[in-house]
Amino acid sequence: MLSYAFQDLRKNNYEDIIDKEDFENVQDLLAEILFKGISAQIKQGLFREYIEHKDSLPILRGKINLIHTLKHRINKESLLACEFDELTENNIYNQIIKSTISLLVESQAVKQERRNELRSILPFFDDVSTVQPKSIRWNTLRFQRNNRTYRMLINVCYFVIDGMLLTTDKGPYRLSTFSDDHMSRLYEKFVLEYYKRHHPELKAESCYVDWELDREKTINDSFLPQMHSDITLTNGNKKIIIDTKYYRSMTLEHYGQSQIRNSHLYQIHTYVTSAAIDYSGDVMGMLLYAKVDGEIEPNLDITQKNGIRIMARTLDLSKEFKDIKSQLDRIIDLLN
Repeated sequence: MLSYAFQDLRKNNYEDIIDKEDFENVQDLLAEILFKGISAQIKQGLFREYIEHKDSLPILRGKINLIHTLKHRINKESLLACEFDELTENNIYNQIIKSTISLLVESQAVKQERRNELRSILPFFDDVSTVQPKSIRWNTLRFQRNNRTYRMLINVCYFVIDGMLLTTDKGPYRLSTFSDDHMSRLYEKFVLEYYKRHHPELKAESCYVDWELDREKTINDSFLPQMHSDITLTNGNKKIIIDTKYYRSMTLEHYGQSQIRNSHLYQIHTYVTSAAIDYSGDVMGMLLYAKVDGEIEPNLDITQKNGIRIMARTLDLSKEFKDIKSQLDRIIDLLN
């Protein structure tokens, strides 16, 4: 799933790591991916950017801060208060990477050999500070031409750091397994990227679904939530909207009978109904659950009188990839 969710893993041959090696847990896998990726980045050179500094120096550097310089003079200090930009490796991107390495090195979930690998590249970050994980403002990070090779590395760091649990054990942090929220996002991205890669004949996208409001009669729509499909597959005049679901329990018990959650059905029904209003072809909807061991598998296929078809299927991720591929390919048979 990681090799599809992060396209850079395939572009940079990380897919070989996932295919050929066995990993006991996710942290062990991410540790290996980070080691390979960071080692390659070190050969290219760590990203440097200009950081603003303020310091008191015996000679002028940059521009002078007059007020603080006068204070030095009053105190009979032969110093100039300077403000200057310095090109440095000690920026937030390298700080995130170093902090993530440090967390993985201390994690017992990572094999000793991989911790040793990560420890061996820490000296390249000697001039880089660490950062408190909870202080990282992920939404402010920007990638451009000079640091675009960091995008995948920072994404992996996010998955590691965001999976931390605050604990009272020795050391301030402990790494946990992936939460349902992590796996849900990863599962959604995996399914979308699979169809994009293996079925270019389809239009595979994640897109917004319009509410198709009557603007002349609508007074205020500001409180309406946005409808965003996980995956929409289009082939000619047929379209299927897929809503991926990763839950520990796929169904709910109601008077001894297993049922699909109401909210899931209402959500996919709304997506399909809205999408079908101005669409001349056929629109279908599918809830695609990740199979959980021992769970009753939802298997729903209904067609309403208005022609809207809603389905529920499961995807068994414990199978070999060829079997997972076969399951996903059967879905596109609906578009033929």
